[in-house]
Amino acid sequence: MRIIYNFLVYIVIILSPLILIYRIIKKKENPERFLEKFSINKKKRKKGKLIWFHCSSVGELLSIVPLIKEFEKTKSIKQILVTTSTLSSSKIFGKFRFKKTSHQFYPLDNIHIVNNFLNYWKPSSVFFVESEIWPTMISELNKRKIKILLINARMSEKSFRRWFAIRYFGKIILEKFDYIFPQNKETFLYFKKLGIKKIKFLGNLKFINSHNDKLKEINKKHFKNKKVLCSASTHHNEEEIFANLHMKYKKKIPNLITIIIPRHIERTNEITQMLDKKKLKYIKHSENIKNYKNYDIYIVDSYGESKSFYKISDVVFLGGSLVSKGGQNPLEALKFGCNILHGNYTFNFKDIYKMLEKEKLSLKVNNSKDLEKKALNLLNDNKNNLNKIKKLKRIGDLILKKNLNELGKII
Repeated sequence: MRIIYNFLVYIVIILSPLILIYRIIKKKENPERFLEKFSINKKKRKKGKLIWFHCSSVGELLSIVPLIKEFEKTKSIKQILVTTSTLSSSKIFGKFRFKKTSHQFYPLDNIHIVNNFLNYWKPSSVFFVESEIWPTMISELNKRKIKILLINARMSEKSFRRWFAIRYFGKIILEKFDYIFPQNKETFLYFKKLGIKKIKFLGNLKFINSHNDKLKEINKKHFKNKKVLCSASTHHNEEEIFANLHMKYKKKIPNLITIIIPRHIERTNEITQMLDKKKLKYIKHSENIKNYKNYDIYIVDSYGESKSFYKISDVVFLGGSLVSKGGQNPLEALKFGCNILHGNYTFNFKDIYKMLEKEKLSLKVNNSKDLEKKALNLLNDNKNNLNKIKKLKRIGDLILKKNLNELGKII
């Protein structure tokens, strides 16, 4: 199994020039930083203890921000390295003003590239986030006797079936972690069924509130006296559903503004073409227009702005849930007191949505007609969720304390 894996990695490396050129053209890769994926490092390694967090993309990065902020206060830690795999996550990282923390793109999981990376950065402890499990890197860390943890670990039923099919090979890799902290009970049981013993449930990091978040101010006067319907992290087809919804609501709610925050801003032109066909007036956030009136749709075509718009929204729909993408994390929107709507496809955040539905903090919609009815009811409802938001904050603070305590023991 390991031989096959290494062979596939070599194939990726051989094809990587073509893959990277394609990704750069599609604006999915940074043309100035893609060499970091081959462990050609540009950032400076400072003297002293360095701890390393690796996460895949935006959601995982945001979940560890509270941990990074706390560990930056620890004097014995001289530098924190964060690696991610996507362009969008690197852009989000740049919006935080960390003092000790540097960002690099995660290197390809090849023995030579991995060793070059570890020889340069020399981490004292490593924290992989959610489902980031890279056999070569983990094996080399283990050989060097560097502490490795899998934090906020997540395993879906589909992933479990795959791991179970290769359980002998999988167990060899998973047992190299010094500890695994699952984010929910379902994941805890899956690891247990795979024969992993060094596991402990600490709760989901995504419940933690980033207390000192500085939101980028938006021009609120353009949203004054407006009913704001926000569709966030949307995928193909979901934007059109909300464009049609806006057209139906316009007569009933003349002061309605619909905000669209696409999951991938590279799709902005595709969205504007669809809106043009429907003759809906729209504004793009990047245009920074100072004087505009009678617009229908506001498109947020930049990364890291979602929280600012949650703050002014009455109702937020979380995308990737009317189409089979698994949904997006609703907790950020809930922390601002928004009414939450989502579709049937929420398998990526099953435990979170289950809890929110139980507490009546979110509403599931089955189709476009159901969405039309429930969104309208919520837009006309002026209730807030302040008491339950406070409850979520208390839960988050407890989870943060538990994680800091356990990770502190390793560091």
